[in-house]
Amino acid sequence: MELTGELKDAINAQVTHEIAASVVYRQLSLDMEALDLPGIAGWFKAQAEEELLHSDKFAGHMLDRGAVPLVGQIDAQPQHVDNVLSAFEAALAHEQKVSEQIRSLYRLAQSSGDIDAMPLLSWFVEEQVEEEASVGAIISRVKLIGNDGIGLLRLDEELGARDTTTD
Repeated sequence: MELTGELKDAINAQVTHEIAASVVYRQLSLDMEALDLPGIAGWFKAQAEEELLHSDKFAGHMLDRGAVPLVGQIDAQPQHVDNVLSAFEAALAHEQKVSEQIRSLYRLAQSSGDIDAMPLLSWFVEEQVEEEASVGAIISRVKLIGNDGIGLLRLDEELGARDTTTD
């Protein structure tokens, strides 16, 4: 089934949103590098790469259905974060924003009867639940650690050990 109309436009917008998410995570990675936390920086950098894969997944769906993606404007990051808690809170806020974008796509696919988009969107709904839970758990740990240097270094080491292989 050819992808057309409002759903095509919305999925195309999501291609851009996912690239923008990559930019958010890349900036957070750079901010953590500036704080000499290479493990946490690496975790954010891996997130940035994952967001590009998500963009590719949406773009591939469009191409498979006869629509050509067009990447929209990506805005620059407006500010830096200067601590680990702020970085993960920014990440969670962004994941929550992306989750709502995905839910909106899902609702649109349902209302338009586009069965072909449902498997893709179901995967993303599940992915977003996982992403929010993961970042939320890290925030809980950062709050427990506070400004304890040893604790932050241990978290840095742990997050730096993240498996960065992609799906």
